[in-house]
Amino acid sequence: MLYSLHVKNLALIKEQEIEFSKGLNILTGETGAGKSVILGSVNLALGAKADGSLIRTGEEYALVELVFGVENELQKKLLLDMDIPVEEDGNVVIQRKIMQGRSISKVCGETVTTRQLKDIASVLINIHGQNDHQELLHKKKHMEILDDYCLDKLKPFFEKLSTEYSRLKELEKDLESTNMDEAARLREQELLEFETGEISDAEIVVGEDEKLETKYHKMVNSRKISEAVGVVSSMTGSGDGDENASDMIGRAVRELSSVVSYDKDLEDLLSQLSDVENLLTDFNHALSGYLDDLEFDDEDFRTTEERLNTLNHLKDKYGGTLERVLEYYNEKMARLETLSDLDANRNKMIADIAAQKEIVLSLCKKISDIRKKQALVLQESLKDALIDLNFIDVKLEIRITSDEDKISARGYDDAQFMISTNPGESLRAMDQIASGGELSRIMLALKTVVADKDDINTLIFDEIDAGISGKTAWKVSKKLGELSKEHQIICITHLPQIAAMADTHFMIEKGLEDGRTVTNIYRLKEDDGTKELARLLGGDEVTEASLQNAKEMRQLAEETKRG
Repeated sequence: MLYSLHVKNLALIKEQEIEFSKGLNILTGETGAGKSVILGSVNLALGAKADGSLIRTGEEYALVELVFGVENELQKKLLLDMDIPVEEDGNVVIQRKIMQGRSISKVCGETVTTRQLKDIASVLINIHGQNDHQELLHKKKHMEILDDYCLDKLKPFFEKLSTEYSRLKELEKDLESTNMDEAARLREQELLEFETGEISDAEIVVGEDEKLETKYHKMVNSRKISEAVGVVSSMTGSGDGDENASDMIGRAVRELSSVVSYDKDLEDLLSQLSDVENLLTDFNHALSGYLDDLEFDDEDFRTTEERLNTLNHLKDKYGGTLERVLEYYNEKMARLETLSDLDANRNKMIADIAAQKEIVLSLCKKISDIRKKQALVLQESLKDALIDLNFIDVKLEIRITSDEDKISARGYDDAQFMISTNPGESLRAMDQIASGGELSRIMLALKTVVADKDDINTLIFDEIDAGISGKTAWKVSKKLGELSKEHQIICITHLPQIAAMADTHFMIEKGLEDGRTVTNIYRLKEDDGTKELARLLGGDEVTEASLQNAKEMRQLAEETKRG
């Protein structure tokens, strides 16, 4: 559940913190008081687009912080799979700091991307904004709703279909690439023969270029190397110098040997000096051998340079590395083989596509069967929920049509919700029949039905009551009350019938502070909650009659919650 919301320097909010409770949390206030800012701040924290205009005038930054408590084990697993840390007490702290031109988002102190924030939001919370119900007018949304409802059954088939469908598209793409006239085929074949021949003639050995580079570098710098090695040779003893290290070390050994018999303590020193003499002798032999190997003729240099140029040319032309050049060679040889016997290869491709399409169609049918079966369950559940929301004689049908010529990675179905909200009316598409108020209730019914199947505990509704009043408002209020028994509901409303059902009631209002307009949010005690209900019932002036009406409404709501 969402424990708290902390907002600082956002729009008209200077600094506010709301601690939400379980059950139904209601937020009310005058039009323009800033109710939408509350929902907006939650959306910002969860990755919505942000810009500097949201920062309170005169401030350098805006800050939004959400604290969630995660008790559901599946939610914890999903978050851990995203590499999102969950604190030991089960809390997840999401913080977003908005500055001019940029923003920084953190989860439990670790910086995350906007994409990660949105993934986290999909696990922790479900938000229904003021205009979200308008999505029901778009048929594409109907399939999304149905698939979300039965995703646990569809997911393994979606994963298989995605793989097999990609394979089908690759085969079709390969076949498409063979659609050419004879002249085009001969031109491509000639080019492929030239390219593969050029690579084949080079007889490439992986790693050869690196060895040649080393050898060539040595050859180019051989004069400098030779001069330096010559100096070292004359200094250490293998050259023609008058006095060198080898002669001097030899003389030192002889001098020390002449006196070692007088003091045994000199034996160890003599041994060390003899080791130095032997090491220097070995070094001079190795140095002499290196000088002999350093010699090469012009033909060897020219051969090395030409071979290196050949390999570098192929790398520049076909891939950057010898490994990639060989991969290119194999790809083009396969293409050349296809073109060499085009008719036979096209027939094989067509047969492969037909076989692959059968695999795809089989998966599409399994997905379609699941959808059709679950659509019957969903439409009955929705119908019951709509009756609870004061649709007196509602008819609802989820129509699914299949078209094997319209395959995608999600199957070959099309879904549409058909509805009749009045007796005697035939079923029609939602965009032809449903009013704004009816769409709001249909969306609430959907949220209610789907909420029983998912693991998201927190639901936010921003004016789900749009376009309704009277008895229907009471029905919506009761439905929210029922939903809040198993879920945390945060609802922004202007209807007293819904506000009366609150387990926790918050007031949002504008005020003046240091000569500037600010939005304040505070939790109402029972008496203050009754006064706010009276205001919603009767307008700005709270009368004894409106107060009494508010008390009766609250009492009726309490009785309803108790069943």
